[in-house]
Amino acid sequence: TYGINVMQVQEVLRYTEIAPVPGAPAYVLGIINLRGNVVTVIDTRQRFGLPPAPVTDNTRIVIIEADKQVVGILVDSVAEVVYLRQSEVETAPNVGNDECARFIQGVCNKNGELLILVELDKMMSEEEWSELESI
Repeated sequence: TYGINVMQVQEVLRYTEIAPVPGAPAYVLGIINLRGNVVTVIDTRQRFGLPPAPVTDNTRIVIIEADKQVVGILVDSVAEVVYLRQSEVETAPNVGNDECARFIQGVCNKNGELLILVELDKMMSEEEWSELESI
């Protein structure tokens, strides 16, 4: 289970059709129209090195602000908002490659379940964030 800072979340949308963008990077699923604004949608599974998953009734597009940009991230589901004290957050163990480790802010054991906390601003490199601006 992954967690993000709720202060960066603008809204949570039910899955809607995502229009592919020819020539976009692999981590970009495409774009959606959000009340007249074009929003790029990022494939979080691809970013996290996870296998693709089918879209279900629980699939959501979370509209976030990260690196001064508004983007959508496709997630399997949204469960709940939990309050974490800084003392509950542990440094992430050094596993996986540096690519994935850079956006893991920490881990937390909440009610017996491991939460991996994602630092959204670091989910992509500066070059990738710049690339998103041009989509």
